[in-house]
Amino acid sequence: MAAEIEYTNLSGISGPLIFVEGVKGVGFGEIVEIRDGSSEIRIGQTLEVDEDRAIVQVFEGTSGLSVKGTRVTFVGKSLEIPVHRDMLGRVFDGLGRPTDGAPQVITDNMMNVNGLPVNPWSREYPRDFIQTGISAIDGMNTLIRGQKLPIFSGSGMPHNLIAAQIARQARILSSEEEFTVIFAAMGVKFDMARFFIDSLEESGVLTHSAIFLSLADAPSIERLITPRVALTLAEYLAFEERMHVLVIMTDMTNYCESLRELSSSRGEIPSRKGYPGYLYSDLAAIYERAGRLKGVKGSITQVPILTMPSDDISHPVPDLTGYITEGQIVLERELFNKGIYPPIAGLPSLSRLMKDGIGEGRTRKDHAQNAAQLFASYAKVKRIRALAAIVGEEELSELDKIYLKFGTAFEEQFLSQGHDENRSILQTLDLGWQMLSLLPKEELYRVSMEEIQRYYIPQDERE
Repeated sequence: MAAEIEYTNLSGISGPLIFVEGVKGVGFGEIVEIRDGSSEIRIGQTLEVDEDRAIVQVFEGTSGLSVKGTRVTFVGKSLEIPVHRDMLGRVFDGLGRPTDGAPQVITDNMMNVNGLPVNPWSREYPRDFIQTGISAIDGMNTLIRGQKLPIFSGSGMPHNLIAAQIARQARILSSEEEFTVIFAAMGVKFDMARFFIDSLEESGVLTHSAIFLSLADAPSIERLITPRVALTLAEYLAFEERMHVLVIMTDMTNYCESLRELSSSRGEIPSRKGYPGYLYSDLAAIYERAGRLKGVKGSITQVPILTMPSDDISHPVPDLTGYITEGQIVLERELFNKGIYPPIAGLPSLSRLMKDGIGEGRTRKDHAQNAAQLFASYAKVKRIRALAAIVGEEELSELDKIYLKFGTAFEEQFLSQGHDENRSILQTLDLGWQMLSLLPKEELYRVSMEEIQRYYIPQDERE
């Protein structure tokens, strides 16, 4: 058997790859143990098998390896990790090894990190609301249980602060069901990794969460396995332990950069921006591990975070991510420069499943109309601001000036909130009506008269 044979006939080392000649009975995706001259073991995975040659990616990197002094053993199975409920409250590296000083969890439950294919017929349509405590998300781009809702950010913007805030505050409104957060970070600096750990620990959330960290000084190839390891634990908790799991992954752009590096080392023909042609299917293999299954109580919800080079939303990573996921939350540079936190753009952001997880019995009956009117009114603010930049604000009508005041209040009071401010969905909806009450009633054409009579605040009461 291939698992019992040790190979020493390497033909080359290129970046994170090693090339092994004369192999027999080796399969794609098979795990490999690599021993250097000091017998230190590194873990790799078979990427390609061509007749009697195998290409292996080494997760810990190939630094210090030599063609003559390296021994390779194919173990005959795919990469598996131990999974157990006791992994909650723990911190692991990008390969699922403990880094918090405590021993590895002992369990007989081993799961393939590549996941198991799910028959689309077995999927349950995502429904039910997850409260993040952030008004711009809960009120206008609602996160639904089982959804994939990415955050598109830019260099220097506070996406990591938002990720930590969501991890601390996210919850489901039903106290009868278990909810947990799995946090996976790829290519982050040590100080940011420490921030994530401290943030969850101080808030008490870490006790029922798990953190997987692939630091910036770790071999970049390790980042390719980190989201898969995190999602494997999520699948166990969701579909075996019947828990509702929120998986936050940052930064998927770092993941894609590692994929591009690997593709370049293999000599593959590049596609857009140098990324491999299979970038779409590779991302889909990660994102499609979210969802709900018929007859199973648990669910997996994903919030992948990615940075857009030069704030370019047409860049291959956000572009392809948008095709696979159900919406996007976009961070806006203009709001960030105004000091608005979180700088979530009012118009480009969208949650495609929002309509199916809100309303009476889930959030509040007026939620959909409230959000629609806020979108419509803020869109008009954008048009009026563009006009004012040309003709001057003094040339605007009185109604246009009212809209400008609404726009400023909307950004500074509704969108903006503190890093530790946790608003309930009812607080968010009431705040939305406070904003809409700044406009004349006749301008509120996306809400019903019944809702206006119930929630609209007259000027004398506002003062």
